[in-house]
Amino acid sequence: MVKTALDNFPRPPCAELLGWRLLDARPQEGWIRLSFEGRPEFCNPAGFIQGGMLSAMLDDTMGPAVLVMSEGRLYTTTISMTVNFLSPAKPGPIIGEAKVTQLGKTIAFVEAKLTAADGALLATASATERLLEAARVVR
Repeated sequence: MVKTALDNFPRPPCAELLGWRLLDARPQEGWIRLSFEGRPEFCNPAGFIQGGMLSAMLDDTMGPAVLVMSEGRLYTTTISMTVNFLSPAKPGPIIGEAKVTQLGKTIAFVEAKLTAADGALLATASATERLLEAARVVR
């Protein structure tokens, strides 16, 4: 796999909760593929992963796409995100893919999708992200 800015990046607690794992990336294209673990604890009463958890997975796919494309120089904070839920998500592995469609000086536009292990399209999203210089972010 290609080397990315995420190689030495400490995974935040929210990523740990979601079972976030980097699968592949093409930094110059602003593209990333991740896996998440759809845990039974994330389910609604119908037995499907709750939409808010899927939204968190989408958000946690799009931000890293910008981080990787900017070689670790830029973090994001989501200004707006539109999510479309297309199929119920069952517990198990979930794959996230994101692509930066435009990277400006202060704003980025990103698109993402989640798929089930069988390839079923679960959800899509588009987001507008405010760009923050990583050197200025206090942790």
